[in-house]
Amino acid sequence: LPLLLLLLPAGCPVRAQNDTEPIVLEGKCLVVCDSSPSADGAITSSLGISVRSGSAKVAFSATRSTNHEPSEMSNRTMTIYFDQVLVNIGNHFDLTSSIFVAPRKGIYSFSFHVVKVYNRQTIQVSLMQNGYPVISAFAGDQDVTREAASNGVLLLMEREDKVHLKLERGNLMGGWKYSTFSGFLVFPL
Repeated sequence: LPLLLLLLPAGCPVRAQNDTEPIVLEGKCLVVCDSSPSADGAITSSLGISVRSGSAKVAFSATRSTNHEPSEMSNRTMTIYFDQVLVNIGNHFDLTSSIFVAPRKGIYSFSFHVVKVYNRQTIQVSLMQNGYPVISAFAGDQDVTREAASNGVLLLMEREDKVHLKLERGNLMGGWKYSTFSGFLVFPL
């Protein structure tokens, strides 16, 4: 390890908390190991030095602050649009299109929670991956106003895969931020 630190440019910030944690160098992660690490997207040299990009952190959470009527949806895609981002680490969630684009291959976690606006109404929402429904949530009790539908899933995604929510039927309540959509990278592959 002392030899490695000599190879670093002068003034390069180095942080290590103990012998088992990685050393962070200007957004890169330096890991010294006795054998080649598992395939996690790292570049490994013959010396057993692994360098991983610090950009593996990916997370978003968006909310809707107004009611969501189908007439607001463009081109009859029935995409559910969100109007406020609470978290967007990595900037992979586009607020304008309300679509998340995977920056790399990996396992991602997604969840959503929506509330219907009117009683005597049914809502159904699907999480769409590359234009195909993966999971859905349904709320259809005719005597209940403000009934909620929620679901969550782990997905294997390739780089550039897209995920969004589609309103299959009904109207969503958005006031007080009842409708939310969140996701994050669990681990890269």
